[in-house]
Amino acid sequence: MGYNVKAFCFQDSPRRAHSIAAQGGVNAAKNYQNDGDSVYRLFYDTIKGGDYRAREANVHRLAEVSGNIIDQCVAQGVPFAREYGGMLDNRSFGGTQVQRTLYAAGQTGQQLLLGAYSALSRQIGLGRIKMYNRHEMLDLVKVDGKARGIIARNLITGEIERHSAHAVIIASGGYGNVYFLSTNAMGSNVTAAWKVHKRGALFSNPCFVQIHPTCIPVHGVNQSKLTLMSESLRNSGRIWVPKKKEDAEAIRAGKLKPTQLKEEDRDYFLERRYPAFGNLVPRDVASRAAKERCDEGFGIEANDTNEGVYLDFSTEIQNKGRQAAYAQGNHNPSAEEVTRLGKKWLEEKYGNLFAMYEKITDENPYETPMKIYPAVHYTMGGVWVDYNLQSTIPGCFVAGEANFSDHGANRLGASALMQGLADGYFVLPYTVSNYLADEIRTGKIATDSPEFVEAENSVKEAINKFIGNNGTKSVDHFHKRLGLIMWNKVGMARNEKGLKEAIAEIAALKDEFYKDVYVPGSADELNPELEKALRVADFMDLGQLMAMDALQRNESCGGHFREEYQDAEGETLRDDDNFSFVSAWEYMGYDISKEMLHKEELKYEFIKIAARNYK
Repeated sequence: MGYNVKAFCFQDSPRRAHSIAAQGGVNAAKNYQNDGDSVYRLFYDTIKGGDYRAREANVHRLAEVSGNIIDQCVAQGVPFAREYGGMLDNRSFGGTQVQRTLYAAGQTGQQLLLGAYSALSRQIGLGRIKMYNRHEMLDLVKVDGKARGIIARNLITGEIERHSAHAVIIASGGYGNVYFLSTNAMGSNVTAAWKVHKRGALFSNPCFVQIHPTCIPVHGVNQSKLTLMSESLRNSGRIWVPKKKEDAEAIRAGKLKPTQLKEEDRDYFLERRYPAFGNLVPRDVASRAAKERCDEGFGIEANDTNEGVYLDFSTEIQNKGRQAAYAQGNHNPSAEEVTRLGKKWLEEKYGNLFAMYEKITDENPYETPMKIYPAVHYTMGGVWVDYNLQSTIPGCFVAGEANFSDHGANRLGASALMQGLADGYFVLPYTVSNYLADEIRTGKIATDSPEFVEAENSVKEAINKFIGNNGTKSVDHFHKRLGLIMWNKVGMARNEKGLKEAIAEIAALKDEFYKDVYVPGSADELNPELEKALRVADFMDLGQLMAMDALQRNESCGGHFREEYQDAEGETLRDDDNFSFVSAWEYMGYDISKEMLHKEELKYEFIKIAARNYK
């Protein structure tokens, strides 16, 4: 496009961006399966999946460009899975009744990232992009009200650098690590988005957090992160717990194996409660159903909380094995042959996921059901943006998971890659160009202005405060305590009492953090503890705002489940009359409780609002 670009990442290469961890696929309204899919249906499924809390126009644009994303990525050489005839293959994901998810085994994010990285590398080679690896943005610089650059820290040398620009794009991902334990990479953080917020950008819907239903359960108090098992596995696996509590207790005690439990003694609770969608209900629905079973004492994992359910592939092994045998001309295969062919089919579809599970748990998922339980995975909230993805700071654009725009109160599976690619390939090139058209007479932005000096001094002051602090406790000590408050009181289920307690407890923890955190080393060297301290400081503020946002939203919708607002069957009760809006919070200083709430009313012209029903 002719622009000179500076790109920053805190990893040692853009190839390590957390997009690499996306497993299951990317949605697109291609209708290759001729099963009735369309742009409108993808648009409708996304709005409904988000529990009618997303902006209609943004979601429709997302659905419109979804097909172009696939064409772009195929042109880049992304090796999507293909059917026997050479057409791109599709599979189903939660919240849909069509097959619209394209995939590359269980590593779709990695392949899409490599496609984008190859294009990036070409531009770097041509001199149009200058790449700054191992650099972290620590502040946004505003000149005359417009975003004009950033302050970044070289994570290797500790040097604080000024970088000017005519526009700034934040594409830094979500904030799930506020819970300490999540499926996110341990380096994932909210700092870039939060610094923009502190400079005047509104922060929207922070309480909308997605709990993914299929993750490996927590194993101990010293665990540092959780591992995702792709939602695509719900295409082939059936989720169940024992029907009898005594069987669950025997399994937890190691006296009974799941394979020893008869079919009639198993409760396939998603198929029982949601017969129309079965195991492919949206993530928030599946997660709450699993929690309800475990809360009632039917959990099967022998951890501190007994939280875990089974994801069983035995039925799929038999079905696919018989189909494969028939296709080979064997119309009366033996049981052993059926099992062998069924396992081979599963290995071709999900082999890398099964290998990863076995490496972590030392259990063979081909032989015994996977143990899974919901975990923090994605954040629908983020920096408020308009239709052009521009924040309330002119010249500051926010893309992908870092903004709030497309998923409402719950994201459907395989839509994160879709949004990130849509924003980057098919939205920002037009909207940023439109903005820069008015800047054509603006010369080079100097970095010696008072605004750059003030921003750099502010960053140095924050760093020196941590380095000079004579505290006694590690950064992780405070991060774990914050995560515990967040999971217990701002997690899968919330109530007024718990949220008020969380707001007070996080405020007290924040004061203690600044007084008693210990950061070893110095500022002018590689210092991972300093990096973590700066990130956790932002998580403290964000955690309190999330609790405030959840407290003011007196309804249950999507990933935001208030215990006071549920029906007799435990399903969410929305309040469309009073809460059909996007919450947008304005930063008002150190005391987060003073943040000001603004509201963007949600209007639906092309979709009729209704209660979500997956039964």
